[in-house]
Amino acid sequence: MQPLIDHARTFGRRSEEFARLAEGQSPQVLFITCSDSRVVPALITGARPGELFELRTAGNIVPPHTSEHPTSEAATIEYAVEVLGVRDIVVCGHSHCGAVGALVRGDDLTAVPAVRDWLAHAAPRPAGAAEDPEVAEGVQCHALTQLLRLRSYPCVERRTAEGTLTLHAWYYEVHTGAVRAHRAATDTFEAL
Repeated sequence: MQPLIDHARTFGRRSEEFARLAEGQSPQVLFITCSDSRVVPALITGARPGELFELRTAGNIVPPHTSEHPTSEAATIEYAVEVLGVRDIVVCGHSHCGAVGALVRGDDLTAVPAVRDWLAHAAPRPAGAAEDPEVAEGVQCHALTQLLRLRSYPCVERRTAEGTLTLHAWYYEVHTGAVRAHRAATDTFEAL
């Protein structure tokens, strides 16, 4: 913890670099990814403060849209699309994902009931080989499922139909730093 505190102490000494951020934000991309500490969207994309609007959830899960019981995830998506006017949404899964790995293997999650109940939103269970530590196939299928789920959000459905919003599925390899994007024409994940 101490290195983080030391950095935070010196971080504010560059206030001139951050003064413009007080004027507001206008990110072009909503980046939905896992809470995993090895996945750092700004590091992966090279984004500066104010360039990415982030939504991080265990397993980069987009819960089903419902107006009866709104979630913080739904509020973040709606705000990004309707208020900030993002032009792109990226759902970025990653190798060695504990959440997707647990789903692929069918792990017993009774000891962590909140995690178990959250992962139930991932349905259907992602495909993939249980013995693959990268869970590449499972994560890639899961990212595509979350894109489909996003399309059920009225604001996303409307903006994609208007051609003012584009959805992307990415796969980040934590062990190499490589990023692959889904190509609809070939239904494969290929290097950016």
